[in-house]
Amino acid sequence: MDIVQAVVLALIQGITEFLPISSSGHLILPHQVLGWPDQGLAFDVAVHVGTLSAVMLYFRRDVASITVGGLKTLRGDFSDPAGRLAWLLVLATIPAGVAGLLFNDFIEAHLRSVIVIAATTIIFGILLGFADLKKNNVKDLASIGVAAALFIGFAQALALVPGTSRSGITITAALMLGFTRDASARFSFLMSIPVILLSGGFKGIDLLESADVDWLAIGVGVAVSAVSAYLCIHYFLSFINRLGMMPFVYYRLVLGVGLIAMMVATQS
Repeated sequence: MDIVQAVVLALIQGITEFLPISSSGHLILPHQVLGWPDQGLAFDVAVHVGTLSAVMLYFRRDVASITVGGLKTLRGDFSDPAGRLAWLLVLATIPAGVAGLLFNDFIEAHLRSVIVIAATTIIFGILLGFADLKKNNVKDLASIGVAAALFIGFAQALALVPGTSRSGITITAALMLGFTRDASARFSFLMSIPVILLSGGFKGIDLLESADVDWLAIGVGVAVSAVSAYLCIHYFLSFINRLGMMPFVYYRLVLGVGLIAMMVATQS
């Protein structure tokens, strides 16, 4: 992988990890359109490290208060609302963790085709649009309870299917439950921390068995994905309060149709 490819792929991962537009739908484009080789396991781990560092840096105050609150609950002190949020985030992560262990091999073998990615990009894009048009979205982050966390967590498990978009499906689920756009996005981003940790950890274990690592590409991947993801989070949170989710819905529809057209063209 040359440096230009590393920069482009890290930018794609950093931006699409947190936008509701599906990273898998975009990461297939350099390979399908430009004929680039697969980025490899080491680079996957690198961009996971980059996006994780970005979300933890951006929400550093939230992460600190949630960590402190969670530790307080272990000592029997449940007075801090941040401690309750800590356990809700753990609860919301369980469905995706279990689904990943049970179905990851099946998904890797059967659901990574262009047609699957195109279909899920379109279907879940339409669902996001319906959720965003829902009225009476007034609940804030403090209103999330056990039932809501589980519902959003089970929705997150669907993101194992390529093209769904982890942030897209979790924001959709939260909007359906009546949470504001800001609260939906913030809970989705906070949920990404344990998920990225788990995903990056499993990939990291596999990486230990590989000795062929391009450290320059790794460094570029970490840096570029971290900066792009941080900026993405910042501007996304300010953007959605003004314009909502519909621009992303329209983009997903165009992307899905484009992927189908690309597939048809390559087969004809």
